[in-house]
Amino acid sequence: MKKFWNWKSRKIRDQAAGGEAAERVLFLNGIIAEESWFDDEVTPELFREELEAGQGDITVWINSPGGDCVAAAQIYNMLIDYKGDVTVKVDGIAASAASVIAMAGTKVLMSPVSMMMIHNPATIAFGDTAEMTRAIGMLDAVKDSIMNAYEIKTGMSRTRISHLMDAETWMDANKAVELGFADGVLQRREAEEAEDLEAPEVSMLYSRAAVTNSLMSKIAAKCRIPAGASGEAVAVCGDGKAAMAREGFANDAGKGRAEPPKEGAAEGCAGATETENIAGNGRSAEEIRERLNFIKRFI
Repeated sequence: MKKFWNWKSRKIRDQAAGGEAAERVLFLNGIIAEESWFDDEVTPELFREELEAGQGDITVWINSPGGDCVAAAQIYNMLIDYKGDVTVKVDGIAASAASVIAMAGTKVLMSPVSMMMIHNPATIAFGDTAEMTRAIGMLDAVKDSIMNAYEIKTGMSRTRISHLMDAETWMDANKAVELGFADGVLQRREAEEAEDLEAPEVSMLYSRAAVTNSLMSKIAAKCRIPAGASGEAVAVCGDGKAAMAREGFANDAGKGRAEPPKEGAAEGCAGATETENIAGNGRSAEEIRERLNFIKRFI
């Protein structure tokens, strides 16, 4: 059975003792518990036995997109309970469940080119409304437990952590340090000793929800979609995009035609060449909103 972890031992220089010392290194690569975790060859007990097979401090290298949140929770607990110091180093990605494991480190270091991602837990459910309700309650409980690990490490409020998870937040090394998910950025030993070398202050945070909302707002602004009700006519811009004329359009219900707009009613819609009747070929505000919602499904 395929394991998602691997142990190695290497010699490092012990500056305090002035000699060499053995360092235990744990590599967590790939999906966590992709094939199995319970009642077979790859089990929590096997991981615990290998963890406790040696002594001293350990270094955990993580490059994982996530996986089983229960397996990640157990590994987190085992590392927290370990007698020695646990230094976590993210050399690729620590996403989803893997980010929970990273929080177990007494020190968390990230490569300058690594990423960390946190989001809400997900599952697959089947059944009636009662089953769906139970699934929702289970996901809420799992989210609360995950938030505990983030809260202990970062010291942030649960409300802010919840918002970051809701938005599916991606962080580069500097942003993870800024928010408290990491303690530092990995550097070469020569760089650590150089006094004139400063770490970059640029940080990056990507929020899927924020990007989607920003794009929708820009499209709405471009089309000048008002929050008002239907019954308003549409002015067609010269570039082919529709802009809503908020004033000056009076629909003649009796004759089924739109009267010309008042002066300045369609200001900002340069190149408007014609007006269209909503009942004819024009598009109402509701139709444009439906189009935006359709676009949002593919973002």
